[in-house]
Amino acid sequence: MRYTAGRCNEKSFPLRSLRLGERINDLPRHAGRQAINDEATEKPAMKDILQKAAQVELVIFDVDGVLTDGRLFYGDDGQEYKAFHSRDGHGMKMLRASGVEIAIITGRTSQVVEHRMANLGIEHVYQGKAEKLPAFEELIERLGVGPQQVAYVGDDVVDLPIMLRVGLAVAVADAHPLVLQHAHWHTPHGGGQGAARDICELIMEARGDLDAQMRPFLQ
Repeated sequence: MRYTAGRCNEKSFPLRSLRLGERINDLPRHAGRQAINDEATEKPAMKDILQKAAQVELVIFDVDGVLTDGRLFYGDDGQEYKAFHSRDGHGMKMLRASGVEIAIITGRTSQVVEHRMANLGIEHVYQGKAEKLPAFEELIERLGVGPQQVAYVGDDVVDLPIMLRVGLAVAVADAHPLVLQHAHWHTPHGGGQGAARDICELIMEARGDLDAQMRPFLQ
C-alpha cells in the first residue's frame, strides 16, 4: 500500500505504508520502531511528520467518515445507527492511557456517538457543530494547549478550517481529494476501517509510548 505526505515541503512524497498493526503483531519486538526509524531516515517528509506527532497533546476526531465509513443507517423509527471499528476504539484507549487527550467534533448529533464515547472514556464531545472552528477554539482554550500541539483527523472539506490551523493535520485514506491535498499525513486505512488506530499508534510511536502500551499483550 502507498500513501503520501501532503503539505510537507508543498509537494507530495510517495511513502511506504507503516503497517503499524502488522509490525506489532507479526514482527519481532522492536522491529516496528526500527522500521519507522528507517522510514524517517529515508524520507525527510516522514521525519517531519514524526516530529509533529511527538508534540501532540490533543487529538480531535471527526465522526462520520473518520470513526465510521461515512454511511448513515436509519431504522423505521428514524433512529440513526453507526458502525465503529473495535480496533479504533482500543487504539484510542491506549492513546488516552499514554497521556494524550482525545476529543470529538462532529456536525451531526447522535445518541450512539454519545454512548460510544462514554464507553471509551472520552469526555470532550462536541456534536451538532456545523461550523467546527468555534468548538475547536473553545476546546484548546479550555485545555490550555496550542494549535501546534493538536492533531486533527478529518475526511471532508468541512474539516479544513481546523486542519489548516493544527500542528498535525491527518486525512483518512478515502478522504475528499482537497482534504488529502492539505493533510500532513494520510492514514493507510479508510474511515471506520482502522484509520483512528493508524494515527493513535503513529503518535504513540513518535512520543515513545507505543512499546509500553503493547508490552502487556506480549507477555
